[in-house]
Amino acid sequence: MVQEEQLFSQDTPSEQEQDQLHKDFEALIVQVWITINNTFIFSTPQQLKVLKSAVAIIQGQEEQDRRWAGCVDGPAPVWRPQKCVSTHNNLLQNMVESRLKEAVGHDSGEPSESTWSPVKKEVFRLGKCVKKDLLAVVKVKDCYPPQMDIINLYAGLYHQRFSSRLADLAVSDLGTDDCCYVLLWVNHCYPCEILKHKELDGKVKAACLGSLLLPETLNQLEEQYLTGKQDKVKLWLQTVLKTEEQSWMNGSTPKIVDAFYYSPLAVDVIQIIDGSLSELSHVIRDQSKAQRVTQHLEAFLISYKKRVEEFVKGNHWNVIPVVKAQLACEEQLRDYVTGTGRLSEEQRRQCLHSLSALRDCGYSCFTCPIHAQLKMCCSQLWTPVWLDGSLPVIDALLDFMSQQLTDLADLQPVCRQSLLHIVYESVVLQYVRKMMKARVKIEENAAQQIVEDAQNINDFFSERGCSGSSWLSEMLCSIAEILRLKDPGSVQLEMAFLAQRFPDLSDAHVLALLSLKTGLSSSDVRSIRRSVAENRSTEGSANRGPLFFSKVKVRWINAAINQMGVLTSACQNPK
Repeated sequence: MVQEEQLFSQDTPSEQEQDQLHKDFEALIVQVWITINNTFIFSTPQQLKVLKSAVAIIQGQEEQDRRWAGCVDGPAPVWRPQKCVSTHNNLLQNMVESRLKEAVGHDSGEPSESTWSPVKKEVFRLGKCVKKDLLAVVKVKDCYPPQMDIINLYAGLYHQRFSSRLADLAVSDLGTDDCCYVLLWVNHCYPCEILKHKELDGKVKAACLGSLLLPETLNQLEEQYLTGKQDKVKLWLQTVLKTEEQSWMNGSTPKIVDAFYYSPLAVDVIQIIDGSLSELSHVIRDQSKAQRVTQHLEAFLISYKKRVEEFVKGNHWNVIPVVKAQLACEEQLRDYVTGTGRLSEEQRRQCLHSLSALRDCGYSCFTCPIHAQLKMCCSQLWTPVWLDGSLPVIDALLDFMSQQLTDLADLQPVCRQSLLHIVYESVVLQYVRKMMKARVKIEENAAQQIVEDAQNINDFFSERGCSGSSWLSEMLCSIAEILRLKDPGSVQLEMAFLAQRFPDLSDAHVLALLSLKTGLSSSDVRSIRRSVAENRSTEGSANRGPLFFSKVKVRWINAAINQMGVLTSACQNPK
């Protein structure tokens, strides 16, 4: 450049010197382009120094072009303007195209690549090359001045070329798996793993680049993927259920794993749904569309419930082992449904409804024989032989249940505990129902009998691993205390405490309990009922028990209350 300044400052520069200088310029520029072309193999300080020198030459030549463009005195050199920056950018474009084309033609080194489709191989190799090269550009960025914004220059070129190839693939009648893989790169791998790579994040202007595919093309691919995925999920779930049902009908018994009956159905279903949702979270932009997949879980559970119900009705010899395995599956599926955040509230509600029906069907295989005996045994409650202790009603019932519940050792502990709680609650419900139908007055020894029965029942279920159900025994003891107390004020306090613990204790239940007592006047009964109604807590309380009394019907009391209302109205209106 100094020689150029000196030569053209003369009035008549010699042609020979111009020709030589021109040749020197050409030789220099060739070396510059060779250096730029070797950008991706430079790594040592000396190589980077050479690259920085080449970039400086490009800048200098660009500045010299501007100087000659503004010069009006004398002719400019024939080699001006050099347009080195434009040539540089064109060279980068050619380099990018060449490198991506070369990458597609070479094995990426992935061990599983031999099993991939041609589309998947190409997309992976293109993406891998883009990532590798952009990270390499970060290492040479200091060789360029900030105004050249070399990282975004390269990023734009790679984006344009990658986008162009993906657009061609998108209209080539992709299969479901290839469609999924293209979307994976467009919606996840490229924007999240490349552009947001720790060495590129904040340096690449991702917003300016936009998506690799146009919105219309992207929408078509996503719809194609969702339709295909729905069909696959539906088929997979149907296959799982069909395989499971065939094993039941063939008379097979489920495997025993860790001493409990086990079926792989729940694990298979969860893997199908969760795996599909995990894939979808990286492939689809609008995550609300995940419900198009989860709706098949809802439909599956309805079918699953029906198959189990039909099998139980068939009275097959292997029904108990099969039901034990399915109860374990129900528990696993329930945990998944309540724990995943990918279901809509309506879908979750419907799924839990189906699972509850499935669980009830399974438990009925164990509870139906008990319920029949329970009703018969409890018919002896509140009779003279029970009141005087000569007939051990509860002992006989517990002996029978002990025989019925001995075969639960191979039922999953969480299912066994839930089943025991159901049986426990059924016993207490029948006990209280019989109590509230009684038309006898309670003596103090009968209240003590209730306490003993409550303790025996609680001990029976506690010994078998039923935890968290002691509130049933405590509730019976509270009722016994109400029946034992003589002082109306004390009865009122105990009844108020019971009503606070159990918000579904109605006025009819209160009246039914008070009708069993002796020594209370009509005024006392009205006072207690009024006090309970006025002081019933309307706020949530940690001391409240579960709903219980709403399951106990007291029709004769309701009829009596209604009759009392009619009589009161008649007295107030004599006409």
